[in-house]
Amino acid sequence: MAEALRQRGHRVTAQRLAVVRALAGDSSHPTAQALYERLHGRVRGLSVATVYNTLAVLRAAGLCEELSLGPGASRFDPMVAPHDHAVCDRCGAVRDIFAPGASAPSEALLPEGFRVRAVERVVRGLCAACTTAAALDGRARAP
Repeated sequence: MAEALRQRGHRVTAQRLAVVRALAGDSSHPTAQALYERLHGRVRGLSVATVYNTLAVLRAAGLCEELSLGPGASRFDPMVAPHDHAVCDRCGAVRDIFAPGASAPSEALLPEGFRVRAVERVVRGLCAACTTAAALDGRARAP
């Protein structure tokens, strides 16, 4: 990602590089605030604005996706290849789903003149850990 930014004429400061590295290695789809909290104190001169600005530059360059998965802050995904997401209703974890053969919506279903920017599918439910915790919670409350 850092090299791609350089090739596009963007400065790659130590702070920006730290954000890029943190996002590139994170499959949890972090928020900007989560990235800031992880890096704050370890990266001198890092500000919340730097994190947001870096994410905006990465998004504009097509190097990450911004996800709006419901209430709360946007999440950022370094995986830009087409894929879907599984979101846990209990803990909020987001995981990638790679479905072979997933296709775009039929053009016949789209309003005339509509231009598709992205196709997203979000599967909601409980992750394995929350399914187990919910089962344990249910047993603890049983008479």
